[in-house]
Amino acid sequence: MSTPERHKLEFGDRLRELRENAGYSGREFASAAGWQPSKISKIENGKQLATDADLLTWVRLAKVPEPAATELRDELRTIRLESSSWKRQLRTGHRRRQEHSRGIEAEASTIRAFELVVVPGLVQTADYARHVLGSAAALQQVPNDTDAAVQVRLERQHALYDSAKHVELLIAESALRYFACPPQTMVAQIDRLIALCGLATVRFGIIALNTRLPHIPASGFWIIGDTVFVETVNTEINTDDPDDVALYNQLADSLWQTAVEGDDARRLLVQISTEIARLPDSPTTKD
Repeated sequence: MSTPERHKLEFGDRLRELRENAGYSGREFASAAGWQPSKISKIENGKQLATDADLLTWVRLAKVPEPAATELRDELRTIRLESSSWKRQLRTGHRRRQEHSRGIEAEASTIRAFELVVVPGLVQTADYARHVLGSAAALQQVPNDTDAAVQVRLERQHALYDSAKHVELLIAESALRYFACPPQTMVAQIDRLIALCGLATVRFGIIALNTRLPHIPASGFWIIGDTVFVETVNTEINTDDPDDVALYNQLADSLWQTAVEGDDARRLLVQISTEIARLPDSPTTKD
């Protein structure tokens, strides 16, 4: 049994003990929480990891004192970090992870993305995605299934045309100025973004260089439905804690206030594309 799986099982045992000490049977606890009884069994047996919202409900019903509740929340986040490490998620390559993202995005009614140094996957061209995913596979030293992963990443873009969804994509200009691909690939990627400016189902914006920011974002982030996703070098952090989600939505709202959109965004894209097109290939941009 792997370390994350063992920790999930131990965490489930703790939750079972809390439920029993509160005097609930599994079925009674599920009814009080508004869950299916099978969910209790899966969490307690380590088959399913509780979400932040699940844990909030659990400690409330079991009347867990605040110090112990805080300890449980910290333990849950530690387990999630272990389970979400890129080495673990990408052990068979990127395709499986892209399929996971596709499923999450398909179910969500809202998608809000902010990126500092990369074009969001939902609008990447095939060539740009190939360079990004290939670079990530090399860094993480995981199987390189880039072609298959690119295909799924492109399939994710169906979400852009779903009128039932609310999609917001915000990038810093640095995402266009730094690129892990040849200049001509970046020019083609920017052409894709120019076309995006006219898409009625997507809100697209750019925070230009030399813009004073209301708050400093430490990294890019995605808010998909009621869950926040933040990628680091070695893992992915996600949370559905209502306070965390509200904080990230507040940050996104404040960043949007500094962005250019519509024709202004289009003009900035054309300007950047023109400048990049004049760049010669260099050792830092060649394959």
